[in-house]
Amino acid sequence: MLSQSALHASIGLLVVTGIFSAGIAVAQEEAHPATGAPPVIMKVDWVRPANQADTKTRYVPVQENIADANVVMTAYGAGAKQVLTTGTPGSNTSPYGVWSGTAETPFAMTFKPKNGNLIDFTGLASVKWAVKTSAFHVVRPVIKQNGTLLVGDVAFASVTKVAVNEFSLTNVRWIKLDPTKIVTLNSGRAAANPNGEVWAPNVDLSKVEEFGFVDLMPGSGHGTGGWIQLGEIDVYAKFVPRPAGN
Repeated sequence: MLSQSALHASIGLLVVTGIFSAGIAVAQEEAHPATGAPPVIMKVDWVRPANQADTKTRYVPVQENIADANVVMTAYGAGAKQVLTTGTPGSNTSPYGVWSGTAETPFAMTFKPKNGNLIDFTGLASVKWAVKTSAFHVVRPVIKQNGTLLVGDVAFASVTKVAVNEFSLTNVRWIKLDPTKIVTLNSGRAAANPNGEVWAPNVDLSKVEEFGFVDLMPGSGHGTGGWIQLGEIDVYAKFVPRPAGN
C-alpha cells in the first residue's frame, strides 16, 4: 500500500503528466489542421514599416503595412482613406491592425494574391480573423467575383475585447456592394424571389478575385462611440490559376 507521501507524489505526477499531454495535444492540433483542410494561403499580418516609426501616431494603412509583399490590398470608399492603424505589433490583447473610428463614410478593404491567382473558398476552406468592435458596428466579409463586390450576410462583433473567429463562406448569402458608396444594391430580376431581388444569384466561391471586410456604418470618431478593429486575417483555401485572357 502506498504511503501518504508516495500517494501525493503519484497524484502530482499524474496531474503534471495530464497537463503536459494536453499541451502536446493542443500544439499538435494547431500544427496539423483537420484532415483535408487547406493550409493558409494568404495571411494579412499588419506591421509597422520604417516610415511609420512614431509609435504615438496613427497612420492611414498602406501596402507596406502588410508583412507579405505578395498580398495586395485594395481600399474601397472615401472612408477607407480615413481608417487608421492601431494596436501594438506582437500583442495578443491589442494586436496591430486597422481601426475605423475616424472613417466618416462606410468603407471596404480587400486582399488578393499579387500573382493574379483566384481563390477557391469551396469545401473546407475558411477564414480566421481577429475582430474588436464598438456599439452596433459589425465586421462583414466581402468578396469580389467577376469584377463585382459582394457583402455577406454573416456579421462579427466583439465589444471591449479582441475575439478570434474562424468561419466558412459556404452558407453565406451575398448582396451586391457599390464599390464607391459602399452601400448594398439590388441584384435585379435575375435574383427575383420573395426577398425583394436582394440576394445575388449563382455566386461561385471557387473563383474569388479578392477577399476582405466591410464596415457599412460611418465611424463615430475617437472614443468608444462606434467602430470596428481588425487584426490578423488568415485565409485557409486553395489558389486556382486565372483563366487566360482574364
